Amino acid sequence: MPIDPAAPLEITAFEWVPEFAQGFVRDLRLRWACEEAGLAYRERLINAVERPQWYFAEQPWGQVPALRDGDIRLFESGAILLYLGERSETLLPREPQPRADTIAWLFAALNTVEPCGIEFANLNFFGANEEWARLRRPSLEEFIARRLAPLEQRLAGRDWLTGGFTIADIAMVTVLRELADSAAMRECPALAAYIARGLARPAFERALADQLAPFSTHAPQQPTENDDGR
Repeated sequence: MPIDPAAPLEITAFEWVPEFAQGFVRDLRLRWACEEAGLAYRERLINAVERPQWYFAEQPWGQVPALRDGDIRLFESGAILLYLGERSETLLPREPQPRADTIAWLFAALNTVEPCGIEFANLNFFGANEEWARLRRPSLEEFIARRLAPLEQRLAGRDWLTGGFTIADIAMVTVLRELADSAAMRECPALAAYIARGLARPAFERALADQLAPFSTHAPQQPTENDDGR
């Protein structure tokens, strides 16, 4: 579903982020859901470094994504995935138990698995050469392995978490991507195949391309030899 400037749904995202974060900012989850459900949306891009003061009235921490749908305002990617899921029986089943399963696995992705990914990313990108990171890595890998083991068991012999592809899979695949380089993930062939299936979906590929597109346009200009006034 192409981005439509006239669409009623509006996703707030960053106009640019550093290279290590490109393709991982959480507005990707919303874009992916819209693509899967055939929901047109428009973009509202903000600066990640100098976030506008007015935006904090919509998102108290100034993070992305945020969603506007007419008079409705939401923040937090999980809450927005639930909201979008209500627009698509494919992404959020209407039958009581499949619906309950989808919601439970959505929260599991965000509350049980994602904290591991956040710490793993911080260790790799912000503490790569630090002594504390070297000391923390073995115990973190053990913790990640314990978190991934039930998922590996769940996905052995099935394509998706709750039957068909849902918002729970959007959340879980994007969370697990952040753990792709962990030692624990190398011991989980079912999870590796699950991630690959998710990333191969045309809707994901379109969502990723749309997230990446503004980054080249809004990338900070590299300083020239005269930029320091000499």
